[in-house]
Amino acid sequence: DKDITGWSENDRGVSFTFGPDVVSRFLQKHDMDLICRAHQVVEDGYEFFSKRQLVTLFSAPNYCGEFDNAGAMMSVDESLLCSFQMHAINLSDPDTLQRHLETRFQQLNVAVELELWQEAFRSVEDIHTLLNLSKRPPKNIMMANYYEKLTRIFLVGENYLFHAAAWSRYYTLLRQSAALVASGQGKKADNPPATDADLQKAASFVLLSALAIPVISTTRSRGAMVDFDESKKNKNARLTHLLGMAQAPTRAALFRDALAKSLLKRARPEIRDLYNILEVDFHPLSICQKISPILTKIGDDAEMEKYVLPLQQVILTRLFQQLSQVYETVDLSFVEQLAKFPEPFQVTRGTIEKFIMNGNKKGDLAIRMDHATGVLSFDNDVFSSAKAAHSASGAGSAEADGSSVQRLQSTPSEIVRSQLTRLAKSLYTTCFYIDPEFNKSRVDAREAALARAKAGAEKEHRELLARKEVIQKRKEEASEIQARKERENARQKRLREQILQEQEDKRLAAEQKEREERRLKAERDRVRKDELKKQIADLKISPKDMDLDLEDLDNLDPNTIRAMKVAQLEREKNDVSEKLRIVWKRVDHLERAFRKEEVKKLGADYEEQIQRDRAAYEKTKAQTLKDAEIKHKESVELKHRLTRLMPHFESFRENLHSRRGEEFEKRRRDAERELEKQIATRKKEYRDRKLREKREREEKERALREAEERAAKEKEEQEARAEAKRAEMQRLKEQRDQERQESLEKAAMQARREEEALARRKAEKEKERALPPVRSAAEPSSEGRRPLNLPGAGKWREKEAARGPAGASDNAPPAPRQAAPMERTDSSDRAGGPPRLSLAGSGGKPSWREREAARAAGGGAENSAPPQRAERLERPERSASGGAPMGRTASNRDDQGRNASPAPATEQLKASGAPGKWVPRHLRKE
Repeated sequence: DKDITGWSENDRGVSFTFGPDVVSRFLQKHDMDLICRAHQVVEDGYEFFSKRQLVTLFSAPNYCGEFDNAGAMMSVDESLLCSFQMHAINLSDPDTLQRHLETRFQQLNVAVELELWQEAFRSVEDIHTLLNLSKRPPKNIMMANYYEKLTRIFLVGENYLFHAAAWSRYYTLLRQSAALVASGQGKKADNPPATDADLQKAASFVLLSALAIPVISTTRSRGAMVDFDESKKNKNARLTHLLGMAQAPTRAALFRDALAKSLLKRARPEIRDLYNILEVDFHPLSICQKISPILTKIGDDAEMEKYVLPLQQVILTRLFQQLSQVYETVDLSFVEQLAKFPEPFQVTRGTIEKFIMNGNKKGDLAIRMDHATGVLSFDNDVFSSAKAAHSASGAGSAEADGSSVQRLQSTPSEIVRSQLTRLAKSLYTTCFYIDPEFNKSRVDAREAALARAKAGAEKEHRELLARKEVIQKRKEEASEIQARKERENARQKRLREQILQEQEDKRLAAEQKEREERRLKAERDRVRKDELKKQIADLKISPKDMDLDLEDLDNLDPNTIRAMKVAQLEREKNDVSEKLRIVWKRVDHLERAFRKEEVKKLGADYEEQIQRDRAAYEKTKAQTLKDAEIKHKESVELKHRLTRLMPHFESFRENLHSRRGEEFEKRRRDAERELEKQIATRKKEYRDRKLREKREREEKERALREAEERAAKEKEEQEARAEAKRAEMQRLKEQRDQERQESLEKAAMQARREEEALARRKAEKEKERALPPVRSAAEPSSEGRRPLNLPGAGKWREKEAARGPAGASDNAPPAPRQAAPMERTDSSDRAGGPPRLSLAGSGGKPSWREREAARAAGGGAENSAPPQRAERLERPERSASGGAPMGRTASNRDDQGRNASPAPATEQLKASGAPGKWVPRHLRKE
């Protein structure tokens, strides 16, 4: 305490208070310069006492960690730094760096325990900076503590992506530590404990934290169509560097890493089931029902309970993604029934609507909500963006490389986007199989590439050898640079040590100077007091009159003494002024008397002064003339003496001019010869350059001409191939047209034949209806077996019976019957082989369009019938067994039929308006 002297016990009776004099005596006794103490709260972090001989520092980790006083935690920033550096800090020294790391880790542990998250994050940044400066790798136990604290910091900040990444790094470090300890390459003290239980717990947290990463971001961003601002990118880059990762983590990358490390086998069973439900299986109607028991188990665990809320966001995301693939519209009440969670974690309808709106805003969902009907509609726009088609791939999503939800089928937007791709693949496959030039060009290109590779193998080998030499040379240069750098570092270290020593010497000198200044100050104070006493004595005033204490002059105001001195001087000045006034008055009368007497003698004095001035002038003039005469004589003598040297000077000058002229001419001639030589050289260079440029220009023109000829030749070849191809196509087209015309003619002929046969059958049927049926004597009785009603059989008996009474006897021999020739049928009615397709234009029956065109061309005459033919066409029928077609042969008739002969037809068929044109039955009477 600066207000006391000595020492005494404080008011509480638990410590002692010392004054500045005690501190000074202690330092002098123990030959010390400064006392530094900690464990006391000071506002600015440090405070000096006793004329900077005692400094108090605030040790936050010790104080706060000891007493759990979170309010005493302080942020040390630039404003609290001292304006000068009292002690030099060399972070390149491993011991110094290690002490700084230990201090920062202690600060980090205390800040996390007291839940001072901002201070903890600042400590993490300091630790990361120190780790980058360190040349030796940190201990695994320190890094495990570092990653474990990062997981807690990121979880409090709701940064689930980097929280999961920190857990992944922590698990990787545990695996490495376990492998090092098992192989004996590391000490247990330098590695964190990595038992099977610890690994299972870490693996469960890695998988659970990755599953808890929201697929749809809940932050207040500006939408999915706006990129992250630069500050967001910088923040993610900083967090990535803090984790020691090369690139920013993503949800899919964390899952790939977890599967690569076989975390599913190590994780707890409920966490493994949760992963399969959310990321593997597809069950939109029972996803919440299956996850509810797992959420109950997670909620019972105090450490895992904090993951329930983010897991609900992921579950709702998967629910809507899977529903959008199965349904187009669903009721909101139906969705509420599906989104049921255990009792402590129920979600309301408002929460679901808020989630849908947030997903639409981020662009991860495309759902329209009708509050009037309570219906949710999943938009399925064909021309929607890839953001809406691929859920969780936008700015607000953690799945930067695509959604992992299972898909039943491709969406229309995906089909539209991939249409050109599929068309290109099909065209490529078609060209590969039908265009030999395409395959030939590919083979030629491959052979050319192999030839180039073979030709350049030797060159590449030489380049590799040269590159190897360059690499070796660069390695040597790098070694030399490293050696120079080490020497430079050593020199810099020596310089720093020298500078530190100089600074220490300066500090000691400054302290010595400060002590000397204090001594001088005390001496000056003593002298000042003596001077004050002397000044008081010089005032010639009694101290009692001035009311002064000569024993205590420290409290004496110098202004008072100055004022008294000024008053004394003013009095003395007034006295002197009065005396001078009296003296001036007396001197004035005396001066007036002197001047009256002086006027009488001024004329004589003036004449005497004129005489003295004239004498001085004459003397000066005579001396000047004498000096000029002497100087003239000396100049004339010098001229006569130098005149004798003029001939020698002239001859010397002429000789010098002649020598210099010859030398000049010689140099001029040499310069002219050199100039001519250079001119000739430059002319030759100019001619050579022109010839070289001409040759190069001719070479370029020749190459260009060859290229043009080659291009023209290739163009002619292409045109020839194209012309040949066009001719071939024209020939094929004519051939197809000819075949099509022949097919049409065959179809028309077949149609005419069918129409004629149909007309004959119709005429026969009308004739049979006109005549009564007559039973033949040769027919079996009604008691006999009834004949089979086969197609084409039995009709001729009735006809013969009708013709019998007209003039044919029963015993007359049968007339020979002219069998109708078999018509050649289409190949589709052949007995053997598969039936052919009845294609348009390939023969067979005409299509309905051709028949309609034929009817329209024929004019549509009433009661038109096909023309009469001499022979009767019979249509072959195919047997049920697939044998040869059967005609009306003798085997289909009985004995009476063999003896009877058909009567000649007497009725002529009427000709139709258009021969060969068939008219439908329902249009014949029109």
